[in-house]
Amino acid sequence: MGLMLAVPQAQANRGVAFVHGTGKQTDALNNYWEPAIVNTVRAGLPNSANYVVINCDFEKYMWTSEAAGCLASQLTSFINTRGITSMTVITHSNGGNVMRWILSNPTWDSRYPNIIAKTRKVNALAPSSAGTPLADAVMNGNTFEQSLGWLLGYKSDAVRMQQVSWMATYNANNLYGTAGRPALPKPFRAVVGTEVESSPFDSDSYCGGYASNVGLEATQNWLNSCSDGFLNCTSQSAAGSIWFRDTSRTRDAEPLSHGQSRRNCFNLDTILRADVNL
Repeated sequence: MGLMLAVPQAQANRGVAFVHGTGKQTDALNNYWEPAIVNTVRAGLPNSANYVVINCDFEKYMWTSEAAGCLASQLTSFINTRGITSMTVITHSNGGNVMRWILSNPTWDSRYPNIIAKTRKVNALAPSSAGTPLADAVMNGNTFEQSLGWLLGYKSDAVRMQQVSWMATYNANNLYGTAGRPALPKPFRAVVGTEVESSPFDSDSYCGGYASNVGLEATQNWLNSCSDGFLNCTSQSAAGSIWFRDTSRTRDAEPLSHGQSRRNCFNLDTILRADVNL
C-alpha cells in the first residue's frame, strides 16, 4: 500500500475589520476608535495592510441600506480588494447587532453569504445584544434624557431599536445567537465590561478620556451593579458566547468601561492582536 502524502492547504489570507457602534461615522479610525488600537491589532496579521475601518450610518435600524447594507458593501469591497479568505470582525456596541443581522439573515442580501463564508469569527466588544435601559430612558423623554445626549444621541432609529423590549423582539424573531434561538453560523464572542472607574487619583481612569468615564459612572446608576456604564453585563452576554470578562484578562484586572472597550486600555489591544491570526 503506497504512502499517503499530506498536501498542505493554501495559507489563508487573513484580514480584520473594525465595525463601530451607534452613530454616523465618516472617519471612525480617528473619531470612534483611535489609530493606536487599530494599528496594534492589525500588526498581528501576517499582512498588516489587510484591514478596514468601517464608516456607516448606524443611526438607522440595523437592517437598512445605510446600516447593514453599508456594512455589507464595505466588507465586500475589502474582501475583494485585498483577496481576503478569512476575516476577523471586531465590533463595538451596536455594531455587534448590525453584524449579527448579516450573520442571521443570509437571504436578505445577495452579498451576505460571501461575507459569512469569509468571516472566521466576530470579536464583539461590549455588544448591546439585549439593548439597554438607557435607550428606553431617551425614548421616554424623561429628565434623564438630557444627560444621555453625549452618550447615545437622541431619538434616532438606532436608539429606538436598542430599547430592551425591542431587542427582545428582534432576538426572538430576526436574530440568531440568543438563548432558545438557532446558533449563529460563525463564532460571536463577547468581551464583557463589568465596571466603571473614574477616580481622579487613579491614572487608569484617564484611559479613554476621564470625562467620558465620569459620565459613564453617572449613567451606571440606572443600570445593574455589573455594567460598563452603558450596558448591563447581561446584555453584553446575551448573544453568542462570552470570550472573556474584562478583569479576567486585563492588566491588573482593570475593568473596561464602555468607552475603554474601544481603546488600547489595559492591554485589550494586545489581546486582540494576538487573536487575529488564530
